[in-house]
Amino acid sequence: MMAHTVYGEARGEAHIGKVAVAAVILNRIKSPLFPNTIKEVIYQPGAFTCVTDGQINLKPDLDAYLAVADAILGNDPTNGCLYYMNPKTATSRWMHKRISADAARVIGNHVFVP
Repeated sequence: MMAHTVYGEARGEAHIGKVAVAAVILNRIKSPLFPNTIKEVIYQPGAFTCVTDGQINLKPDLDAYLAVADAILGNDPTNGCLYYMNPKTATSRWMHKRISADAARVIGNHVFVP
């Protein structure tokens, strides 16, 4: 399920960008602000565009699986971020306000925020 999400959300990104998306899923599970299972985090309404638009159903490539494995093994290039967006395509005003935070990290085409 995580590989499907990573592929749907970060297809075309470098490996580190895919690991970052997987890390956000794991960071959300650890946070009291989110559900505590992978399935609940991924399918939380509005949480991931790939669920909304059906791209979660695409077949993940090997790199998506490897990125998930890297995140599970503790690699978190976001340093604990809970949110991310592509500022070129995102329409959420709430997220655009969050990316102005000093703690924002840019990885590929995504901006990650705590």
